[in-house]
Amino acid sequence: MKKIELILDEKQNYFMREAFNTLRTNILFSGKNIKTIVVTSCMAHEGKTTISFETSRNLAESGKKVLLVDADLRRSVMVSRHTKDRGLMGLSQVLSGQIEIDDAICKTQVEGLDIIFAGPYPPNPTELVGSPAFKELIDAKRDQYDYIIVDAAPLGLVIDAAVMASVCDGAVIVINSGHIKYRFAQGVKEQLEKSGCKILGVVLNQIDRKRSSDSGSSYYSSKYGYGSDYYGYEGDGKTKKTTSSTHSRTNTNK
Repeated sequence: MKKIELILDEKQNYFMREAFNTLRTNILFSGKNIKTIVVTSCMAHEGKTTISFETSRNLAESGKKVLLVDADLRRSVMVSRHTKDRGLMGLSQVLSGQIEIDDAICKTQVEGLDIIFAGPYPPNPTELVGSPAFKELIDAKRDQYDYIIVDAAPLGLVIDAAVMASVCDGAVIVINSGHIKYRFAQGVKEQLEKSGCKILGVVLNQIDRKRSSDSGSSYYSSKYGYGSDYYGYEGDGKTKKTTSSTHSRTNTNK
């Protein structure tokens, strides 16, 4: 297993740290059978990669053993953003049979956090993530980790996330506040539901803090530059009315 040094954001303010603490807590309370989680969005630049990474880090720092799978085989930014290493073997090579799973797993300086990066961009990403090899990876590592977090491509653009969700326990949708139409978000939700995957909730990202403060809907000061709410879905996997069950605060672009 290759050891790598991650580039970490150590400048998170109190509210951003508490946002990821809350998101972690929501995941922990999702149930003991929810171990493999797909994170996707409607479009690019909504914050899904940062949500995936920081949630995985937060879970690991709380004592969980976590495998983060960079499964955006079309436009991954995980390597360039979080490590200076280049040419790392990754998921695309595992799924195409070029290397074994353990050859792609990178151990990090964050105790309990391992990562599989995307690897070279393949010409057939949907076919790869929909192949038996992806399910074999999930099944092989399920008992070795407390959580497997899968950062998938935006479902509003390509079908990859729904394909992977069909073999995972739960899904989280990241939505950029004020930029995504309601009907568009509903379409993404419905696509995930068709996969049979339980929707755990939605991370509402990039909230205009000043506007929400002026309207009286936020108890956080508008001077802080991070803002998002986490809304949990009640029920047993069938999406029901959303409730403001937590208040996660983040501000991310991918």
